[in-house]
Amino acid sequence: MPAVSPIESRANFGIMLVLASQLVLLVLDISAKWLSVEGIPTTEIVFMRYSMHLILLVLLFLPVSGRALFQSNNLKLELLRGACLLLTTGLNFLAMKFLPLTVTSAIQFTSPLMICAMCGPLLGDKVGWRRWLAIGVGFVGILIIVRPGSEAFHPAALLSLGCAFFLALFSILTRKLAGVDTALTQQFYAGITPVVLLLPVAFTGWTWPSLPVSWVAFFIMGAAGLGGHYLNSVAHRFATPATLAPFSYLSLIYLSIASWLIFNQPPDQWFILGVVIIIASGLYIWLRERQLAKRASAVDIER
Repeated sequence: MPAVSPIESRANFGIMLVLASQLVLLVLDISAKWLSVEGIPTTEIVFMRYSMHLILLVLLFLPVSGRALFQSNNLKLELLRGACLLLTTGLNFLAMKFLPLTVTSAIQFTSPLMICAMCGPLLGDKVGWRRWLAIGVGFVGILIIVRPGSEAFHPAALLSLGCAFFLALFSILTRKLAGVDTALTQQFYAGITPVVLLLPVAFTGWTWPSLPVSWVAFFIMGAAGLGGHYLNSVAHRFATPATLAPFSYLSLIYLSIASWLIFNQPPDQWFILGVVIIIASGLYIWLRERQLAKRASAVDIER
């Protein structure tokens, strides 16, 4: 079996890796939105995203890693993680057909709040009333952005909310696999699981891109997805999901600029207000996590 690096407590390095991964994944979202605007079916976009991911991974790393690339110490967890990633991507790309990048990304960033809520039952972490309150405040921010019951509300917002849920579950599974499988093995199953699951329906209504730039977007999606998720997998070896998740908010700024400049969809005042509330609640959870970690460390030193 391949040698797996152990979990380390190096939160700052993990945070740097997450910030880098968000820059790379920004390119993935822009490419997917571009293809969606051109009229490429969502199933096709998702299938090509993971096909390119898998092809690049095998070409680059199979000659070096050999059979170790696909040898897993917990195959069931890898397959479940891959299925969660497929649902995350599919729901996100489908929502992009109807909503601006700013809205889909803002709703998606409720995942840190969901991670905090799920860390208790899935990772054994205790979640106190203060963090539950922060989770509730974060969802108020989402309600401000999507404004259910108003003319501005679009049902596709529910797709983005589902995307956030599976993204949170994916992040927790990534943490559980840290120290179990290598980051490359995780990326192999993150690529092959969606490809196998989509294969029966991928070529239904297949549409070839009509613009040269769209062909480039096909390739970039796979490369950015592979690179971004590899960095994300490594980051989870150095810090917990609750610590890392709030720092992904930085990509909201990048996505807002890209949505404005590329797709002429500037953020409105409700989006800005909702995002401020969501980010504030997420950062509070992060600060609370740091405070609790320091207390635990002080107790260990006293012992």
